Amino acid sequence: AAASTFHDEVGEYDSGTGVLFILEADNTLWLVDTARATGKRTALWTVEFIGPNGPVNNGGPGAVMLHFAPDATGRRVPSRVGDVVLTRRSVGPQAGSNQLRVTPVRSIEDVRREALAASPPAEPPAAHNPDLVELTSLDPTITLEIRYATTNNFLGTRFYDEARAFMQRSAAEAVVRANQRLRQLGYGLLIHDAYRPWYVTKMFWDATPLDKRWLVANPAQGSKHNRGAAVDLTLFDLATGQPVEMPSTYDESTGRAFADYPGGTSLQRWHRALLRNAMVAEGFL
Repeated sequence: AAASTFHDEVGEYDSGTGVLFILEADNTLWLVDTARATGKRTALWTVEFIGPNGPVNNGGPGAVMLHFAPDATGRRVPSRVGDVVLTRRSVGPQAGSNQLRVTPVRSIEDVRREALAASPPAEPPAAHNPDLVELTSLDPTITLEIRYATTNNFLGTRFYDEARAFMQRSAAEAVVRANQRLRQLGYGLLIHDAYRPWYVTKMFWDATPLDKRWLVANPAQGSKHNRGAAVDLTLFDLATGQPVEMPSTYDESTGRAFADYPGGTSLQRWHRALLRNAMVAEGFL
């Protein structure tokens, strides 16, 4: 998958009658009229955008003109498609950040104190003796970036004392197999979180606004993280050591976080599919 020419143009735009999505596929800009209408793409045509090799022309039958204008920073961004005025929506983290924050609805310290004093839901007897193993003890090439051991997470609070990742042995071994498979393709796994104590799940729930609770698990049921059977992860490029680009960032409370989000660039969606396929092949859903 090649890097896209149109990295700055893709995004979500208010059009006055609804949200339009400008995405890149096959090195062409496309217009999508709804977040899920991936089958209703309309080619965009522009001669106003100057790319690395000169004017870019994506014209064709039924194509429409995409116009550009400088934004507040002087960058040329889409401003009109045909006769429809576009206003770029602000989604995801601010420039220079890789984490979108959520403002807690309550004091984190109050939430922490209550969560530590609360009791988790009852678990079946088979879950009382978990065989948790550390991922890096099974495969030292797995890289950790445990966000909850830092303040670089969606609530801006440090939850863990150490940056370590544990999982049930069978799940951990599946992650190792996925990592080995991906390394043959030039990528490695970057782990953001694995086993998560129940009290942290309760903290997430109690501190997150109602409209964003889809992002976190209900502590009344617990989560696969609490059982060591889930992992939050992404890919990094073995050649550069840098995380790859995905359609969304970690723990992002926007539509970009859904697996079927159609926006972004071909390369971002290709990375997402590569990771997803590798994990599904090892039994993760």
